[in-house]
Amino acid sequence: MNNIFKPYYAVIFTSTQTEHIEGYSEMAIKMEALAKRQPGFIGLESARESLGITVSYWDSLEVIKNWKQESEHFFAQQKGRENWYSWYHVRICKVEREYQFLRK
Repeated sequence: MNNIFKPYYAVIFTSTQTEHIEGYSEMAIKMEALAKRQPGFIGLESARESLGITVSYWDSLEVIKNWKQESEHFFAQQKGRENWYSWYHVRICKVEREYQFLRK
């Protein structure tokens, strides 16, 4: 079996929201659809309770930079700082190894 693994990158976005989240859900759906159309996008996982965590996966640092600067995404970032987030933290990590468990 040939398991060739190519390292990739994860952008980990953790956040807490303000009480003013009108329009947030719609924008999140729009940004996920837009991210999926970006060259180099691999996937996305997200969960929200009191702390939101979204992890997006990309094939290079260059495509992450391009995503950050994409005009509609840039607008969403501004709206987030102005309205939706009381705090956020972004981490960019290189994934060099992965494994999983699946109960059948």
